[in-house]
Amino acid sequence: MTFSPRTKTLRTIASLRMLVALMMGFSCGLPLLLTITVLQAWMKAEGVDLAVIGLMSLVGLPYTLKFLWAPFLDRYIPIIFGRRRGWLMVAQTGLMLSIIGLGMSSPAAHPGVMAAAAFLVTFFSASQDIVADAYRREDIPDAELGFASSLYINGYRIGMLLAGGGGLILADHIPFSQVYLIMAACLLPGIVTTLLAPEPKINGQPPATLRAAIVNPLIEYFTRPGALWVLAFILFYKVGDSMATTMTTPFYLDIGYTNTEIGAVVKLFGFWATIAGAFTGGVLTLRIGMYASLWVFGILQALSTACFAALPYFGHSIPALAGVIGFENLTSGMGTAAFVAFMAMMTDKRFTATQYALLSSLMGIPRVIAAAPTGYAVKFAGWEIFFIGCALIAIPGLLMLLKSSVFNVDTTVKSQI
Repeated sequence: MTFSPRTKTLRTIASLRMLVALMMGFSCGLPLLLTITVLQAWMKAEGVDLAVIGLMSLVGLPYTLKFLWAPFLDRYIPIIFGRRRGWLMVAQTGLMLSIIGLGMSSPAAHPGVMAAAAFLVTFFSASQDIVADAYRREDIPDAELGFASSLYINGYRIGMLLAGGGGLILADHIPFSQVYLIMAACLLPGIVTTLLAPEPKINGQPPATLRAAIVNPLIEYFTRPGALWVLAFILFYKVGDSMATTMTTPFYLDIGYTNTEIGAVVKLFGFWATIAGAFTGGVLTLRIGMYASLWVFGILQALSTACFAALPYFGHSIPALAGVIGFENLTSGMGTAAFVAFMAMMTDKRFTATQYALLSSLMGIPRVIAAAPTGYAVKFAGWEIFFIGCALIAIPGLLMLLKSSVFNVDTTVKSQI
């Protein structure tokens, strides 16, 4: 039976594998702020020294270093549930228990125990990220990865909202220890999803040795034509967007908006704009393909960044602020959906966990390195030139798309798996 393009799109959107992508995103997003925003609020309420609170950010290192143990998850297969579902069960069970342990700790009396529990939360959370990313790559056809990635991202953001916003609201009414117990229970839908989801089927065998799991993914990747161009593209595609986002809150305050206005428009309205952008980006990748989507979304991201330069000319205008924020978050969500799907397509299914962990770690470099000097750039050039510059920085990433032989993601890698 032959279906129309619209019918095929609707059948893809309503498929069970898309629900699995959404639920896995929720499970991966939930733990993130439990060791950042919520934990900081708990420590502050308990009177913990600010220096200790600052040092607690180090427990987030597993998110940055997760590529170090990703080969282990590619190489070994748990006794039950299969390679991906088995490791998901291990990570999710460990994550739930470590969140419960974190909730039972005492920030003031035993900060070392609390730090150890928080580190276990981030370790199992990062491990869940590794396996969930690998599962999505192996379970979803290439043509549907863009939409699946958009659902994963939206689920991730909903999980963050529940833990960050919901956790802090609950903490005004019940003890923080109970908040963490509730958040641990919120992981149960993710565990049920893992139990009911099918194990992905791939061509070929997993690495036969741990050395092969570490070395072969690198050899396979760097022997591809244009491998370095792909890495450069990953570094540059969203660098301007990342630089601009780093300085937006000081910018809003500097041009006269209050914290309440920023919270209402930027955080609440902007959140739903990002959700809509990721969903829209996912649908468009189904209809126009990955290559065209990366072009369109990249141009829109640059235009939305440039719009910040015009915001001061509107004066103190909530509609203008909402318009710029809505446009920027919408396009950022679209670009992120396509970008995450593109990275997944660039992995070989035999080494998905290792290669995706490396690429996603690389994606985070501009967010840290390029964003660091942005304050100096604003002091030197002013807000208008700064945001225009951030928009122009998007051009190198877009120009790399002209290497069409490298970015023909419908055939690259597919022939190798």
